[in-house]
Amino acid sequence: MCGIVGLFLKNRALEPELGRLTSQMLKTMTERGPDSAGFAVYNGAGAGQRKMTVRGLSDGNIGPFEAGFLEIIGGSGEVHKRHDHVILIYAAEYEPAVRAYVDMFDDGVAFASSGESIELYKGVGLPEHVASRFALEKMSGTHAIGHTRMATESAVTVAGAHPFSTGPDQCLVHNGSLSNHNSLRRQLVREGLRFETENDSEVAAGYLSWRLSKGEKLDQALKASLNDLDGFYTFVVGTRDGFAVLRDPVACKPAVMAETDDYVAFASEYRSFAGLPGIASAEVFEPEPQRVYHWEHAA
Repeated sequence: MCGIVGLFLKNRALEPELGRLTSQMLKTMTERGPDSAGFAVYNGAGAGQRKMTVRGLSDGNIGPFEAGFLEIIGGSGEVHKRHDHVILIYAAEYEPAVRAYVDMFDDGVAFASSGESIELYKGVGLPEHVASRFALEKMSGTHAIGHTRMATESAVTVAGAHPFSTGPDQCLVHNGSLSNHNSLRRQLVREGLRFETENDSEVAAGYLSWRLSKGEKLDQALKASLNDLDGFYTFVVGTRDGFAVLRDPVACKPAVMAETDDYVAFASEYRSFAGLPGIASAEVFEPEPQRVYHWEHAA
């Protein structure tokens, strides 16, 4: 089942509304995925800075975690707590040290995403409740993608919820099922990638990160996936500057898009667009199978 939403803003005046609109879209996808949900919001960082989302923080471990993080970066960073996730902000030169610190810190703490722009949040429960925990409706930014999950191939856990981020400012949400993800996982592990879950969607995210690390453009990597990924799928992929959509050759999973002068929106069902401004005059269409749709902000 599962539900996917995405919103890419062309009009910068709408950026303060990004979280509210995305929250509404997620809520309408509840019936497609009531067990867990997640979303990625892109809103930039200061020049020369990086952001990392870390999950699994509680009142009991936030103090020691924050102290250790600030010590590593010489006290010059920031920690912003949102429910059981934190956003770490630090100078780009500290990226390897911060990642190593997060990886060695036990007590359930886990890496979620990093980059110049991305913040990634996910949790177990109804999509409306997950969005509320992290105050999604108050977030601003340039674009966002989200997912509501009905687990079919793995346990209902925070780790198994989408999105999955396996590269800088990259994340993926997926509706469908891959049949060759185990063999592909083994190949990617040999290439140096790490995976936290058994979820086939994490493998798809890792596959795209691997191809991008070889210098391919996002559209090239997505086109290559049509040959290398077996199964049925609709992908929405977030990057620092935009997002992309791809459906497999059969395209049996529902998908619809809407475009105006102010935004591009994606959803598994049209009703997710009902609260968007100007939707009555939008160009609404079903994305074609095997075609990459890609929108970016100017660098």
